[in-house]
Amino acid sequence: MPKYQDELDAVLRALADPTRRAVVERLAKSPAVVSDLAAPFSMALPSLMQHLRVLEDAGVVTSEKHGRVRTVSLRPGALDVLHLWLDEQRTPAERQADRLGIHLTRTNPKED
Repeated sequence: MPKYQDELDAVLRALADPTRRAVVERLAKSPAVVSDLAAPFSMALPSLMQHLRVLEDAGVVTSEKHGRVRTVSLRPGALDVLHLWLDEQRTPAERQADRLGIHLTRTNPKED
């Protein structure tokens, strides 16, 4: 089991919800105030705040409050754990595909 398993689980849980994925996609463009993030969704502001809390608890986003305005940003490197895990999963699959290709080449030589 990878030593970053808890972090990976938290990020995957946070991104399992389509609303939270949409928020992350929006924040990938630039930081935004909560009211702007809430605009495209048909939900009450407290509901969106719960989604933001899940993303923040998972370390995907950060937020700052200046007066009455809360600005949310995507945390740099927050999704690196996903890339790391996916790369680890891809490598064995690619090795299997390479072995299959070699096997097929040996058993079915090209006819000239």
